[in-house]
Amino acid sequence: MSSVTFSHVPLVLITGASSGIGQALALHYAQAGWRLALVVRKEFETKNWLDAFGISGNSYQIYIADVADVTAVVAVGEAVLARQGVPDVVIANAGISIGMDTAVRADLDVMTRTFATNNVGAAATFHPFVQPMIERGHGTLVGLASVAAIRGLPGHGAYCASKAAVVSYCESLRGELRATGVKVVTLLPGYVDTPLTQRNRYVMPFLMQPAAFAKAAAQAIAAQDSYRVIPWQMGVVAKLLRLLPNAWLDKAFAGRPRKRRQDE
Repeated sequence: MSSVTFSHVPLVLITGASSGIGQALALHYAQAGWRLALVVRKEFETKNWLDAFGISGNSYQIYIADVADVTAVVAVGEAVLARQGVPDVVIANAGISIGMDTAVRADLDVMTRTFATNNVGAAATFHPFVQPMIERGHGTLVGLASVAAIRGLPGHGAYCASKAAVVSYCESLRGELRATGVKVVTLLPGYVDTPLTQRNRYVMPFLMQPAAFAKAAAQAIAAQDSYRVIPWQMGVVAKLLRLLPNAWLDKAFAGRPRKRRQDE
């Protein structure tokens, strides 16, 4: 694909685009006429759903990488620059969500893998594009956090901590890039009906369908919102949870089913 031929068509890069939120975002942008750079681990499955939705092969490129592998992700970014040009939007969506118990030795490895994917992987995703976007004078970097970033929940230590770190990292990056024309958007999804949440053992209020989330997310990205909780109702819940005294929070979540661990 020639970046010259398609230079007038905006380009979005999305990690973790083979399913769930990433797939919904890719479909939304494809239907809006954008070019796609999709970073996945499963090329065959991704190609299948693109074909199923009638997405033209001329409008996308698929790149294979595990975002926890910094060298591989940076190499993919360089390949995107060479093949498709500088993206208008880069969405670090890929993430994992696994329960953990600090008393279990194997779960420390789960925490290591969670941070490697959700945090270092996001920074590695952005890295190849920061300087090219600065030189061009515009671009948007999007970090996918979660309402789980607001308060730590029992059994969710790795996930909550990693998503809180996404919020802080994006806030830092936003300050660093403030005068460059490059924007940083932090999105905090509530519960979205994806394979990641379908195994949860607890009630998920305001559960969204992926397509509805993708539409709201794209609107927030277009508006270059620095911080947006989706849906807005979860934003209200998040603010209330932030204000809740620790003793009340601990009591409220006592006995709540925990996120499944890797061997459950």
